[in-house]
This record gives sequence, structure tokens and C-alpha cells, in this order.
Amino acid sequence: MHGPLSITPDRLANESMRVQHKLAAGLQTLREVGDYDYGATGKEEIWRDGKTVLYRYVGAKTPTAKVPLLVCYALVNRPYMVDLQSDRSLVRGLLERGEDVYIIDWGYPDRSDRYLTLEDYIERFLGGAVDVLRRRSGREAVNLLGICQGGAFSLCYAALHPDKVKNLVTMVTPVDFHTEDNMLSNWTRELDVDLFVDTLGNVPADMMNFCYLTLKPWRLFVQKYVGLVDILDDRKAMEDFLRMEKWIFDSPDQAGEAFRQFIKQFYQGNGFINGGITIGEREVDLGFVDMPVLNIYAEQDHLVPPDASRALKDVVGSDDYSEVSFRGGHIGIYVSGRAQKEVPTAIHDWLAARAR
Repeated sequence: MHGPLSITPDRLANESMRVQHKLAAGLQTLREVGDYDYGATGKEEIWRDGKTVLYRYVGAKTPTAKVPLLVCYALVNRPYMVDLQSDRSLVRGLLERGEDVYIIDWGYPDRSDRYLTLEDYIERFLGGAVDVLRRRSGREAVNLLGICQGGAFSLCYAALHPDKVKNLVTMVTPVDFHTEDNMLSNWTRELDVDLFVDTLGNVPADMMNFCYLTLKPWRLFVQKYVGLVDILDDRKAMEDFLRMEKWIFDSPDQAGEAFRQFIKQFYQGNGFINGGITIGEREVDLGFVDMPVLNIYAEQDHLVPPDASRALKDVVGSDDYSEVSFRGGHIGIYVSGRAQKEVPTAIHDWLAARAR
């Protein structure tokens, strides 16, 4: 009769031998692993302002869409997650469907960027990129795809400049920052952000990463590295793992003043819902977001819970609002196998139906 876990000497010995074989194979695999750098798609620089660069992605075929699609990513991670590798690329999926895709790369802020504000990021950088694309395309307005914090930026820009945004797509974008299941918001709500920023200046990337990882400590500190043993003899799986790890820890520092404003107005003040978000001297009212809106959220998102995103439908002024949910988490929504089939198609079909 065995114990509740049915651990027998033979089973323990077999498992020990399996792990030893995996570890031995892993040494060879790591020697053979090639360049696991990111990026599946070529791109060309279109415009630059300081450290912020606007790129155009160059696909295998000429775009058929007449209106440029600008991707606005968050500040806290590098934007190449949308084009991580050939079989995990939201960008590639959009290009294959004929979209003309551009992206803003915010760069890596240093001490000289300590006093950049939300007005700089939204009006100067995002607004500058929009104006460049309007001139290049000869269109009065462009399509905007905002992801996570970049979605919040895109909502602010669309509210302040509705004439310049033809269609707005938001992905895993927080709108109601005070939902009960928003652990990150609960952590930051009592933060003395003035003391925090006045002490540190720019917010170190390592500190931000640690906070995100501790939201799911077992999964992100232990489980994934224990599971690594199972793929040590699989070169492609190892390259995929290392590429994802590189992205996770390749995080920029946060410009101090913009961080201060974002925490106060969004996380603490819940400004999209309660009002009080000001960009420069202008107040943001999502009632002025009157263009078509597609809101995409992830059903298992621990950073932006579904309720935090679904709140958008009650505050925008658009009478053409669509909402789509996808199975998966905050990152899986654009790198999982399911996402490769579903997300680019959903975005393209929605935009194509409004191409006039």
C-alpha cells in the first residue's frame, strides 16, 4: 500500500533518471541555441523626437488598407512583444491581412527625461506620430491601436483630438482602475507617489519588474522555472523561453514626472470614471471619443481584469462600440497560438467594415 502521492522507490528512481537526462541534454541544447533575438518583421524609421521613434513595418506584400494603423504600446515594457517571433506576431498577422502598420518606440528614458510629463508622451510624441502619418497618407485621421497603458494614452489622445482618430482599437486597456480584483491598483492606491518620485527621480525598471512578478509569485518565480526542466532538450522551445525572458526583463526606467501623474490621476484618482485627468491644461472627457471603438480584453488577465476594461462602454461617446473577449492572459492575448488566429482577424475585419 502506497502513500497518498503514490511515491514508490521505483517511481522516484525513474523520475530522478529522467531529470538527469533532461539536465544533461540541456547543456547541449544551450550550446546549440542560436540567436534568440526578438522581431520577426523588418521595419524602417519614419520619424524621431528625442528617444521616441516611429517605425513602419515592412511586410511581404504591399498594404491594401488606405488608412495607417498606429500601434501605441505601454511605457513599462518594450513594444516588440507585438512582433516577438515569426509564429507569435500580432504585427505579422495584421500585415498579412493588408494593414499598413506603424509603431511608436518610446526608447529608454534616462536622467535627462526625468521631467517628461504625460503631456509630452500624449501630445508631443503620440500626437507628433499621428500628425506625421496624417501628412504621409494624406488622410485627415488615422487608425489607432492602443495596448495596455498605451490604450489609456490613446483614449486620452482620442478624447482631445477626435478629428484625428478615424477608428480606435484598445487592447487589455484599463479604464476603471478601482475594480475590486485589480491587485495592482490596490497596491498603488495608498502610495505616497510624491515622496517616491522625489526620492528616486526616474523609477527603476528592476523595481517595476519585481512588483509585477510578485502579483503571481508562485507562477512567475517558481513554477515556470521548474517547468523549464521539461523543455531542456527542445532547442526551439528553449529559444522561445529565452526570448520571452529577455522581453520580461528588458524594461525601461520610467520618467519620474509622467509616472507621478499617471499613478495620481489614473490609479489613485480613477480619472476615466471620476474625472480629473488633465493633459497639459486640458481635461480629458471620454464622452468626446465619438469615433468607432473596438475594445479587446483578455478573460484571464491579472493586470487588467476584464471588468476594468469593460467599463469603457459606459463612458465613451461613440455610438459604434464593439467589445471582444479572448481566452488568455495579459500577454497571451498576442503571443498564444489561439491569439495568432483570432486577434489579427478580429481587428482587421472590424477596421475593414469601417473603411470608407
